[in-house]
Amino acid sequence: MQVRTKLAVFCLSAALLSGGALAAQDKPEDHGMMGMSPEQEKAMMERMSPGEMHKSLARMAGDWTFTNTMWMAPGAAPVESTGTMHAEMVLDGRYVQSVWKGDFMGQKFEGHGTEGFDNVTHKYVSSWIDNMGTGIMYATGTCEDGGKKCTSSGSTSDAMSNSVTTTKSVITWIDGNTFKNEMYANDPSGKEFKTMEIVAKRK
Repeated sequence: MQVRTKLAVFCLSAALLSGGALAAQDKPEDHGMMGMSPEQEKAMMERMSPGEMHKSLARMAGDWTFTNTMWMAPGAAPVESTGTMHAEMVLDGRYVQSVWKGDFMGQKFEGHGTEGFDNVTHKYVSSWIDNMGTGIMYATGTCEDGGKKCTSSGSTSDAMSNSVTTTKSVITWIDGNTFKNEMYANDPSGKEFKTMEIVAKRK
């Protein structure tokens, strides 16, 4: 009787031990934050953090004066104005925000821009709002020649035509204290023409 009891206890203990071992083997590996592996977490953090591309945005930070030349239509006489711009880096160097102020055809003008670099799409991104409309312009683009020339395209609401139009912007850095921004749009026939040229100089 004692032998049978001891044998039963031994079998039960062995079953419990083997079951625990199997349970430990079946337990999913701990993948840390949100079920990701350490490698996935590292890659995500890199995509979330500012890098070399964002450092290039910092060159716009500071105070500037600018001259603006605008063409309302192909062949039209240019309209010129002047103003100031202040820009600063925000959110730990992820974006540069700028505020442009001046006069346009006798009216006070103010525009706000935000520019960044999206580590997921690998493109520069920007948005723009001003007191000459009620829409928000979005654009994406790339840079070449070591960041000296950046071209972006996007869309904006045009109050004159009462429609959404496409735009193109080409920013050329002449030197560390001077840059030029050329804006392009399409005429009614679809042909591209320059609508605006801004030359900014650091104060």
